[in-house]
Amino acid sequence: MVTARPFTDHEHRRIHDAIAGIEQATAADLDLVVVRASDRYSLYPLVWAAAMAIAAAAMVVLIRPSIPARIAIAFEFVVLVAATLILDLPPLRLRLVPERVKRAHARQLAHREFAAQYARGGTPRRRVLIFVSLAERYVEIIADHETYAAADRGLWDRTVNDFLSATRSGRVADGVLNAVQACGAMLRTIHPA
Repeated sequence: MVTARPFTDHEHRRIHDAIAGIEQATAADLDLVVVRASDRYSLYPLVWAAAMAIAAAAMVVLIRPSIPARIAIAFEFVVLVAATLILDLPPLRLRLVPERVKRAHARQLAHREFAAQYARGGTPRRRVLIFVSLAERYVEIIADHETYAAADRGLWDRTVNDFLSATRSGRVADGVLNAVQACGAMLRTIHPA
């Protein structure tokens, strides 16, 4: 389950200061986006609840064929509403969504965020985005073409793997800070101030 606030004030300050230091020491912007979930996935609880309601009503009709249609429909509606409310709870809702769908939604949001950060105007600078979606357990580092080409390909994979191993042990803030520092070291080399 994802907490309402993933970082304490102290952790937030440490991360912010690290990013600010990197941006002052380089000719690049390092952006960090941490979201609780990449999508609401509203349709999944409703579809599963509808399937459960239809199955429950079918079982009732099979067990008691003499039940009036109005009662069967009312029962089906009650099951639909109850199941939708229960399945809409965040931990259950996320379990209903296939892994590939969660990854696709997180990836789409990461690339939209990068495009939004890149298009925000100002002096054109090189840009790296560290995107973290907590509910999907998804991390992606996106860089502009020049930065991506200049960096060692293994750096991106190592940074993401180090982040994931830190979060598996419950140290999300440390994982973010380590990823920020790894990207910062690369930016200092490729795009010095």
